Amino acid sequence: MKIEKKKILLTVFLISLAGLSFSQQSGAFKSEEANARSSIGARSASSGLAEQEFRRGVQAYYRGSFNDAILQFEKALSYLPGENIILDWLGKAYYRSGVEGAALEHWSYAANEGYGGLLLQNRIEIVRDRRLLAGGAIDKPVRYTESGSYNGKNDEGKLVFSQPVSVLPNNDGSMWILSYGSNELLKMDMNGLIIDRNGGYFNGFDRPMDLIRLHNGNLLVSEFAGDRISMFTPKGAFIKSFGEKGSKVGGVVGPQYLAEDADGNIYVSDFGNARIDVFDAEGNPLFFFGRKSNDFAGLKGPTGIAIYENIVFVADCLTGAVYRFDVSGNYLGLLCKNKTFKKPESMKRWGRYLVICDKNKVYSIDTDTGSLFENLSSGNAPSRLTSAVPDINGNLLATDFTSNEVFVMSKLAEVVGGLFVQIERVISDSFPRVTLEVKVENRSRQSVVGLKENNFLITENKASVANYKLEGAAYANETADITLLIDRSLSSSRYDESLESAVKEIAASMQGKGTLRIVSAGTVPLIEFEGNPSDAFKFRAQNLKNPVSQVVSLDVAVRMCANNLINAEKKSAIMYIGDGKVTQNAFSKYSLSDLTAYLNNNSISFVNLLLDKGSASDELNFICDYTEGGEYYVYRDEGLSGIVADIIDIPSGVYLLSYDSALQTDFGQKFLPVEVEAFIMNRSGRDETGYFAPLQ
Repeated sequence: MKIEKKKILLTVFLISLAGLSFSQQSGAFKSEEANARSSIGARSASSGLAEQEFRRGVQAYYRGSFNDAILQFEKALSYLPGENIILDWLGKAYYRSGVEGAALEHWSYAANEGYGGLLLQNRIEIVRDRRLLAGGAIDKPVRYTESGSYNGKNDEGKLVFSQPVSVLPNNDGSMWILSYGSNELLKMDMNGLIIDRNGGYFNGFDRPMDLIRLHNGNLLVSEFAGDRISMFTPKGAFIKSFGEKGSKVGGVVGPQYLAEDADGNIYVSDFGNARIDVFDAEGNPLFFFGRKSNDFAGLKGPTGIAIYENIVFVADCLTGAVYRFDVSGNYLGLLCKNKTFKKPESMKRWGRYLVICDKNKVYSIDTDTGSLFENLSSGNAPSRLTSAVPDINGNLLATDFTSNEVFVMSKLAEVVGGLFVQIERVISDSFPRVTLEVKVENRSRQSVVGLKENNFLITENKASVANYKLEGAAYANETADITLLIDRSLSSSRYDESLESAVKEIAASMQGKGTLRIVSAGTVPLIEFEGNPSDAFKFRAQNLKNPVSQVVSLDVAVRMCANNLINAEKKSAIMYIGDGKVTQNAFSKYSLSDLTAYLNNNSISFVNLLLDKGSASDELNFICDYTEGGEYYVYRDEGLSGIVADIIDIPSGVYLLSYDSALQTDFGQKFLPVEVEAFIMNRSGRDETGYFAPLQ
């Protein structure tokens, strides 16, 4: 009996030591809380047990097993109720699980206790604001303010570009800048580093004016003094020029701004001839329009041009109006009356709005009503804004011809609040080499792409790390994992032939890259296929194991699909295939807000692929509207092969960073801290977390 008693005392003593080690050495749990306990031994024993559950929870979190992590952190809290670091991590696990309300509750409790400082308060504010945004309109113009600029001269006073007249953003965060003064097309990254210079072909550019990207990816440049249009590959290699000086069909005099319609036809605002010239996709002349007619006084000085829903909008710098035409050139009436603008320049489509430059201001025009909203102003200094376009990161890029600058304009809340940086995963299997997966977004949940190695700073306990390296960026990935979610309802079962065709076409368009999953949604979801897309070419609807059902639990099916994509490629998507109708209680187990949060917080896109030409249900539209993705009809004119390309083109702000740690691990028992800061121009964001090295 004495031996048994000694064993028990020894066990309690060892647990006490473990608890003290975790509390005092790692700093994870507040050791001063022990003073509030009547029994130091009880506190230490609780700390030791809490440490074990906390460690398991952290490891489950980094594996992407968020439900397991929640259970482990809840157990840890049962040993040490109110422990702030556990509350913080429990909030993180709930956040990644899509239960943002519970996450905010736990974070707020810890913040009220003085834990986390400004970093935790900022996280709470951003997540709370995003939840409010999800219930309101998202398609409204907003006010922008300057967050940075690229000057035509570098710090040494050397000329970089002269009189920028047009800018075209790329999906990797870089941009093309058309320089009117120096007759160049330049490619620049978001840090202001010149990647490429292009002077045109043979005799070079002759006062280049506007730059657009065609549907096939090629670039098109108008040359005001050269009286021609030049075409380039997506990488800037010259292809050909078309157009010649004159007033006949195919002739141009002082071409300015460009647009392309859905059929690939090219529209050019011809200032010298006071008309709009139209060419086909190959540059062959078709016709021109805009001359005086019975119901139209004629264009006087056409400048900006944009096309939306087969309507051609043309701005006139002499009348200050915006006119509407159909794609055949027939006059349809005014969008904005005369003298609305002082001297309008470029006009580009942005959603259902037109973004137009007018001297020192940029406006959004509602294409339905013609109402205006002032997006930005460059102030009272001499200024001539010639183009303004949205970039991949949610900014507005604007060229100022007079001040010789390209401005990066951001929403005021983004400038003040900075970036939202999250360390999503720590991989420490090869410790001391540590790899981090870091997600960078703005406050509106848009991914920030284009960051380079010098845009990050990694520290351990505020000390710089050794051998830091940017291993990769997800925005450059050309592979996506896709899960096809097949609706097995009675109404969708009528479209088996269309379903088979859609699955085969999607599988073929993946070109053998990535993993394709096929999940059937019935009373319960069932995985029907998982593997290389090429193995799904023989898909038959009659071979689906899940029977047709009157009740389809789509919420459970979406959740299961997302679970399987947590550790998939960084570009991943769920593609619903059905007639768009939902059965009764299809979303009874998980709310729509929790489902969309789960997808968004784990960078999973959602696509509606409809087998019926009618509109989808409100529930499916909600998920589609508040996640990245889109809606497509199975027999759309363009076919389905482009859907995979659209998914791959969705920006991803996940970066892979590695470094050598200098911390002591205490044989793998110590909680090791790491901090990451991301910054670009005048904006930055920061996150800090911790991890455990492998046990020794």
